[in-house]
Amino acid sequence: MEWFYWLVPWEESILVVAAAGSAALFFPRGCASVRPSLHRKLCFWGGLSLAYLVSHTQLDYYSEHQFFIHRLQHLALHHLGPFLIVLSRPCPVLLAGMPSRMRRAFRLMAGWNSIRYPAQALCNPVVAVVLFSMLIGFWLLPSIHFMAMIDWRLYRLMNWSVFLSGLVFWGLVLTPGPVFAVKLSPGSRIGMMLAIIPPQIVIGAIIFFTAHELYPIYTICGRAIGGINALADQQIGGIILWIHGAMMSAVGILVVILRELMLAEYPEAGQKVA
Repeated sequence: MEWFYWLVPWEESILVVAAAGSAALFFPRGCASVRPSLHRKLCFWGGLSLAYLVSHTQLDYYSEHQFFIHRLQHLALHHLGPFLIVLSRPCPVLLAGMPSRMRRAFRLMAGWNSIRYPAQALCNPVVAVVLFSMLIGFWLLPSIHFMAMIDWRLYRLMNWSVFLSGLVFWGLVLTPGPVFAVKLSPGSRIGMMLAIIPPQIVIGAIIFFTAHELYPIYTICGRAIGGINALADQQIGGIILWIHGAMMSAVGILVVILRELMLAEYPEAGQKVA
């Protein structure tokens, strides 16, 4: 079947299969006891499916051979996928779906100082904003990007780093309660989402307006889509980072404002939306 071909991984990763497979197994098991709402289920499966599809199917080939598709991949891994997963509030569901021994082990490890202190440091608002924004610029430095696209280990490190930093950032700004003892006001969370917009606009504008090819790796390896030259490919990628990345912050701000309005007027309904 032709459609099945698109689900075959371009480069197999045991870690991606293990992580996605475990989440896909534990979540439905946890739903039996936690009973999340339909919109939480849709958000979880949408975010998990999106992250898996762009990193472990034939779409990954196109991400490695077309710059603007690579930017779409990172839009999914850094923004949309983590955004949807966080909106589903999956932690209690996943914990409920784990075997009892694994669940006890996770709760025990969460109390270890060696895990708790680094987690609290990552959840610091300044650290989360800087890490989220810095990773975008770091992996788009031409020399770093070139090495990441020819070394599969760096390539996977790049994708995992943006995905995990996305989970941390969106987890902080979209979670109304404390995250590893860090509790932020709605204003602070909105401020964090506003803070990541300028770096994305600047980096996207630099890529868009640069008159020469910044990422020759795609020319060397061959572009997956014919008829799009190097500068056009680069400009489309810059627009994706410039506009669509910033739009995710706007959506996140609207989510926070809507949640706070509902909590203020209809506390019970607001808690369901949260």
